[in-house]
Amino acid sequence: MPESRGSVAALLRAAAPDELVEVADGFIRTRLGGARTDVLVADYRISGLWPVLGESHPAHGPLAETSAAVRCFGSQRSVVEQLAAGGVRLHLPVTAWGERIGVLVTDFAATPDGELVDEVGLVADELAVALRAADRDTDRYRRARRRERLTMAAEMQWDLLPGRGQTHPAYRLAGQLEPAYTVGGDHFDWALTDDRLTVTVLNGYGAGLAASLLTAVTVNAMRNARRSGGSLVEQAELASDTVFAEHRGTRHVATLLVEVDLPTGRVRVVDAGSPRALLMRGQQVELLRLDQQLPLGMFADTRYEAQEFKLEPDDRLVVVSDGVYTAAPGGRAPYGESALARAIRRTRLQPATEAVGTVMRELRAYHEHADLEDDAVIVCLDWDGMKLDTAGSGVRRIEPDRTG
Repeated sequence: MPESRGSVAALLRAAAPDELVEVADGFIRTRLGGARTDVLVADYRISGLWPVLGESHPAHGPLAETSAAVRCFGSQRSVVEQLAAGGVRLHLPVTAWGERIGVLVTDFAATPDGELVDEVGLVADELAVALRAADRDTDRYRRARRRERLTMAAEMQWDLLPGRGQTHPAYRLAGQLEPAYTVGGDHFDWALTDDRLTVTVLNGYGAGLAASLLTAVTVNAMRNARRSGGSLVEQAELASDTVFAEHRGTRHVATLLVEVDLPTGRVRVVDAGSPRALLMRGQQVELLRLDQQLPLGMFADTRYEAQEFKLEPDDRLVVVSDGVYTAAPGGRAPYGESALARAIRRTRLQPATEAVGTVMRELRAYHEHADLEDDAVIVCLDWDGMKLDTAGSGVRRIEPDRTG
């Protein structure tokens, strides 16, 4: 282990959760010869990068601008910028397990060599993990991320999210939620355990705080079943029974549950309502024709069945909520009829983390940049599959396992 990594990791572990950026700044100044240091964090809408240490920084600003910080955040690579007053500004991604937190920005008197860039990169890596861990113990970084006040419903939804990105040797995963500051019931969740990736997308019934509470109950019921070792079908059924017991069928949650077996690329799906899944294979984008079953919580003792298909290397699976697929602002044709597929095709050269933002921007443009008429969720899974046996594909029904 490089000396700097061990040193900065120990310092970050010993620091108070709200002083992590100051610790990284002090380490870079005293150990690595840097000058001004800050972390620019991405806001909830992923529309800009904003400083933690002060109200402003020369590198902060909207992602729409073509700046060195924006290039670093988008490419996830280091970027060195020459400063007009002399010296250079080094930008490094602050990312943990695929969750893009922001950019570490440090000024140096002279262009750093490769070894120094690597040393600062180690600081950025350790800081990313520390920031993820500290996020439950301080409000400081969340306050830096928000550009306006969240509604109570949105506050609950963001607290419930697993993150906004995840990477693995077999896949890259990203999700985005809009309208970021007023979202009500729509949501996504994911978890990786024992070579199985589970992803869910929910269309919460209703609006505002009531919808957010309903979604929270549903997500936690599915998590409870999943963490107890329950199958995908059992997760759907426990959540449905829980919602019905609470609301007696007056409220329900349309949900798509997806489970990917990483060694084989096999995907099991329970379609319990209106979220839609689209598969991009090569240049073709097709809506997966799944057997749509009852939304969770509509009736007592509802039983579900799973279907199965197989991912191939370089496939992109996109799951969207009704707020994306059926959006028809001003009486226009629903966004999912053709505009969504065009937007997905335009993202084929972008990583999943950039693709969800592109599709969401296309959706806002479809609304002529007015407020979205409904909550919108986009989740994008890019499948690598280099280790997989690619023989066979197609959708077939899997009977639910009722044993035990």
